[in-house]
Amino acid sequence: MTSRERVEAAFQHCEPDRTPIFEYVLLPPVAEQLLGRPINEYLGGMELWLELSEELGFETTLRQYVKDRIDLAILLGHDMLYISPNPVPGEAYFYDPLEELGLRFALTTEGDPVKRLEERNKKVAESLLGKLPRDCYLVYHFLKEEMKKRDLDLPILAPAYFHGIWTDADLMQVMVLEPQVAREHFALASQRALKVIDDYMAINIDQVGIGGDFAGSRPLISPEAYRSFIVPEVQRCARRIREAGRYSVNATDGNIWLVIDDFLIGCEVDAYLEIDMSAGMDLWKLKELYGDKILFFGNMDCGRVLSFAKPEEIRSLTFEILDAGLGNGGHIFTASNAITASVPLQNYLGMVNAYREYFHLPLLKL
Repeated sequence: MTSRERVEAAFQHCEPDRTPIFEYVLLPPVAEQLLGRPINEYLGGMELWLELSEELGFETTLRQYVKDRIDLAILLGHDMLYISPNPVPGEAYFYDPLEELGLRFALTTEGDPVKRLEERNKKVAESLLGKLPRDCYLVYHFLKEEMKKRDLDLPILAPAYFHGIWTDADLMQVMVLEPQVAREHFALASQRALKVIDDYMAINIDQVGIGGDFAGSRPLISPEAYRSFIVPEVQRCARRIREAGRYSVNATDGNIWLVIDDFLIGCEVDAYLEIDMSAGMDLWKLKELYGDKILFFGNMDCGRVLSFAKPEEIRSLTFEILDAGLGNGGHIFTASNAITASVPLQNYLGMVNAYREYFHLPLLKL
């Protein structure tokens, strides 16, 4: 099977020749150690990336970024790619992953959260729903060009995570204090997401990540609030993606057993990404309950296991995850979230080679 055939079989719940593999977010220094050269990853620091693009030229920097991502995919035998829209020098960057995760919101107990959210809603309605910087999609065009040069065809997953609530204390309070203002927030989030989704469909992106973080050791809001505020909006996005013949991927960290049916079936998505083993999400159980309907990405724990476990534990757990995902497709192997500086290179290589050992592939030697 080709990589595209393998991934398609997994989504169609047909058994591929082997479980597809990719990495959700692979950041320096591990990515640099694998390639043996410095790389500039804008998800790891947008400001530094913009500085370099101004020094070397925007197109030169972006094309090198694309080559780095493809070189990593080839080295590691990946069957697909996760790529975010690129920053654009001199323009407002309309998709800031940190902002979408709530990490740029000021945390304060002073003042009126309702008024603050009303002001944010007004800003979104007036500016962020205006003209989007089209150059932010150049990374996908360059990616397709580079893959064509190399006779490579890897499906692409791209993000539209606009419905997360992680650390957004104002939003969570307003959901209780003034529900209509919160509903306006989520409706605007859907409008933003649908614009991005339509752009993705126009350039033939294969899979779109939707939803966003809303849980830790348990959901940060009540199950009733999740069903009322978020499910209908994520559902809108999933339906738009399905109408275009592509796949929707719902994503969040955390323990979401209290709302798992709403998250998967209620939202009408095709797949679940960021399955959080350390928070209590169990791939065996997920596969048993939803394996005929939902594709599961993961779920090697990138925190405790890849960062701190011994090689034999990583090997054993890789085998266990692959065992859990087998049967009628429906599984793509990856870490539960980003591979950051906390992950030692030998641990990451241990996971990669355990996967290769499982499927009788040559081991990777740097």
